[in-house]
Amino acid sequence: MGIGDDIKHGAEKMAGKAKEEWGDLTDNERLEAEGKKDQVEADVKNAADDAGDAMRDVKRDLT
Repeated sequence: MGIGDDIKHGAEKMAGKAKEEWGDLTDNERLEAEGKKDQVEADVKNAADDAGDAMRDVKRDLT
């Protein structure tokens, strides 16, 4: 997508990492797992955006 989405997904991943670390420091397994989940979700969103960009590029190149 755009730079704004990259920043948003990066911030979501950083927040997830912080949540994971806080969970680890406080022995809160649920919070640690939630942080890991948040990081994976941010990675998936970023990959989906990249795939969409690639598809638009292919479509543009074919027309």
